[in-house]
Amino acid sequence: MALINPYLHYNGNAEEAFNFYKSVFGGEFAMIARFKDLENPEQPFPEEEANKVMQIALPIGKTNVLMGSDVPNVLGKVNEQENRSKISISAESKEEADHLFNGLSAGGNVEMPIADSPWGSYFGMFRDKYGIEWMVDFDPKYNGQV
Repeated sequence: MALINPYLHYNGNAEEAFNFYKSVFGGEFAMIARFKDLENPEQPFPEEEANKVMQIALPIGKTNVLMGSDVPNVLGKVNEQENRSKISISAESKEEADHLFNGLSAGGNVEMPIADSPWGSYFGMFRDKYGIEWMVDFDPKYNGQV
């Protein structure tokens, strides 16, 4: 079956954000590549962008990977206030949901505190300190499997 892995864009702080996510989810980066790794001698990246992240991958769980990159200045800035999408996490327990919600929302803006919801799951929403929107859910009917 196909997998869906979120890919996030940052304005120069992808490595900082992913180190933060790693501190909450645990694990190690599967890869980290910088723009200088693709450097073409005929058209080098500007020095101030050479160490920015071209691609980073953090495995989460057994099959998921959170991926991201910095956006080179030539492509413009990422709108950090857009709200067209959220990353949804299905936890395996209330304790795991609390850990992920509290860890990832630290320094961010909680939109809906994690609590029992009217539809029967344990649910909360927030925007993290890097502008990424998340939903954390634990549904005992599915035991974290949606």
